[in-house]
Amino acid sequence: MTSRRVLKAAEAIREVVGMAILADLKDPRIDGVTVTHVEVTPDMRGAKVHVSIMGDETAQRLCLQGLQSSSGYLQKKISKRIDTRYTPRIRFELDMGVKNSIAIAKMLESVLPEKTPDPEPYALDSGGDDVLGDAGNGDAGNGKFINGCPAESE
Repeated sequence: MTSRRVLKAAEAIREVVGMAILADLKDPRIDGVTVTHVEVTPDMRGAKVHVSIMGDETAQRLCLQGLQSSSGYLQKKISKRIDTRYTPRIRFELDMGVKNSIAIAKMLESVLPEKTPDPEPYALDSGGDDVLGDAGNGDAGNGKFINGCPAESE
């Protein structure tokens, strides 16, 4: 079981790295990156940052190289945020969860039959009245309402 301290450090690292990628890093290789989650070792000397990268395989590889080359800068930002004896060494890994879920959704869409839209639940019948009949029109026979409730008949 992971301690509360390690979980808090992982969340802080995720926030710092995510914001730094968006705002601070100017490397052109780093584009379309989302930090999905962070795993911190129990001794807090290492952190594995899982990222989702949009694009093809070459763009993903280039982006991972750019992130790894900026890891020193990101570790410095992390050390300012969390107060520990050791700053975790960060390592980036590609998270394929989003891409896998999109691929599964496409496979299911191609296998499952198309749904036909359901008919209107309150469609008119041949007599022109609604399916619920007179009880569905909301009035108690006299059409008067007090505070949204049908009024007593006079």
